[in-house]
Amino acid sequence: MKTLILIGRSGCGKSALTARLTGTKYAGGSTQSAKRTKWVIDTPGSFAENRTMAGALSLYAYEADIVGLVISAQEPYSIYNPNIAGMVNREVVGIVTKTDIKTGNAERAERWLRLAGCKKVFRVSLISGEGIDRLLNDLSD
Repeated sequence: MKTLILIGRSGCGKSALTARLTGTKYAGGSTQSAKRTKWVIDTPGSFAENRTMAGALSLYAYEADIVGLVISAQEPYSIYNPNIAGMVNREVVGIVTKTDIKTGNAERAERWLRLAGCKKVFRVSLISGEGIDRLLNDLSD
């Protein structure tokens, strides 16, 4: 399995996605430091939200084969700059979470991830499991 690093804002579902992908139990709460669970590196949302801490993400990305930019379908705006994927020498994929929430807009979130430079975008529901198998298949190649 390829090592995946998950980057995104607090509350977008990175830790729940980590648990779903690795078959581990989701403990809830916020992640305070980068944490590796099997082949997934879960990073704190504060690293992506705070410019002074964002440099840590580039260091953790060196441990991964794939960078996953995570955004919730409920997000009011994207934290990712256009073409930010070009700044990384790893494959960058987009992951839209919370696609099962009626107030969300998965299409808009996917457009934001494509604007950021993600050629592959996966829409996942952590409740129903929709899209998880597709993401796992891509990571196992």
